Amino acid sequence: MEMESRSPHLQASDLRAVAQLATQATTSVVNLADGVHRSVLRTLGLPGSLTGLIYRAARSITLLVGEGTDHVLGALQPLLESAGRAPAGSPQREAILAALNGVMGDHLAAVGNSLATSMSLRYQGRSLDGAALPSELKARGKVLLLIHGLCMNDLQWQGRHQGQPAHHGLALASSHGYVPVYARYNSGLHISQNGRLLSEQLEVLAKSYAGDLEEVSVVAHSMGGLVIRSAVHYAQQSGMQWPQRLKSIVFLGTPHHGAPLERAGNWFHQLLGRTPYTAPFTQLGRLRSAGITDVRYGNLVDEDWQGHDRFHPRPDERQALALPTGVACYSIAGMMRSHRGLGDGLVPPDSALGLHPDPQRSLSFPEGTKVVLERTNHMQLLTSPEVTRQLQLWLTPSGGGA
Repeated sequence: MEMESRSPHLQASDLRAVAQLATQATTSVVNLADGVHRSVLRTLGLPGSLTGLIYRAARSITLLVGEGTDHVLGALQPLLESAGRAPAGSPQREAILAALNGVMGDHLAAVGNSLATSMSLRYQGRSLDGAALPSELKARGKVLLLIHGLCMNDLQWQGRHQGQPAHHGLALASSHGYVPVYARYNSGLHISQNGRLLSEQLEVLAKSYAGDLEEVSVVAHSMGGLVIRSAVHYAQQSGMQWPQRLKSIVFLGTPHHGAPLERAGNWFHQLLGRTPYTAPFTQLGRLRSAGITDVRYGNLVDEDWQGHDRFHPRPDERQALALPTGVACYSIAGMMRSHRGLGDGLVPPDSALGLHPDPQRSLSFPEGTKVVLERTNHMQLLTSPEVTRQLQLWLTPSGGGA
């Protein structure tokens, strides 16, 4: 009975996708070992032809086993899925998939792996069909869009603070009459790619309201703030309708000017490439997703990354994109006492507040629209009662506004 009570959180289709990913990962490890071995032999003046033959054989066997495993799991998939697997919406399963997508979601999407997450807008735990919105959603014209951050998903807006349920979206629904709608996306893709996809989804949503959409306000955590800025840019560039309904954006710990941890990671990646013994290990650094490398400086548009090797060190040359005009924008930064240099542990306060040494890049948040919360880390911004109170203050029709 104990075994039966522990329902697994991965489905049969997940197992097949993981097997495909494992085959690709094993091949990468073989390539890594081959590279190390060849580097050592070259420094000793010895040929690497024999080891090359061995590693080619290992690669062939790996691919053969991978194809066989995929075939077997494909045949067993209907049987396994009918045996009472975990529901698709299991929070544990979705958290694992969100983290995997954040780390290597661009690769998953490129190879067509079924573990790759698609951009969608969600309401009450289900994807929205723009052509057939639920009647209770259309009856209320104030939409609150909540956008998660890197390696996360929409279910993680629901949390706990000191043992009590905490949910910014539900609190604003109760106090301000908003309808909470959530974005779910593959955070391993380039931010500009997700910006375009989100913009398209919001345009479908706006048109589905047939003129009954009063306003859209946004609460965006971490990378989600970069995604909505990119979405507004591309929507205005394409003449879309939904930005006309956009009233407010609140950024929670958004790395407007990047995060130092990714810059440090890229520096270490370059350091590995400086000796023949460690150079092959740079392949491991190249596993991190396009979304992660975009956070190095806070890329928002295609031009920030197109035509460049994203792993090659280069200065901050991204386009300076101002905050959306005609939209009330607010920012909340966290601050940990033990990590003041890193702010909330991941994003420095200057980056979260849009401050930059170059005045051309600084974001113009007016006075009264920026708050720094002491003793609050990056993840606590999702459940902090202080954040909830600040959101309620800023988004009150009579009291908010920049």
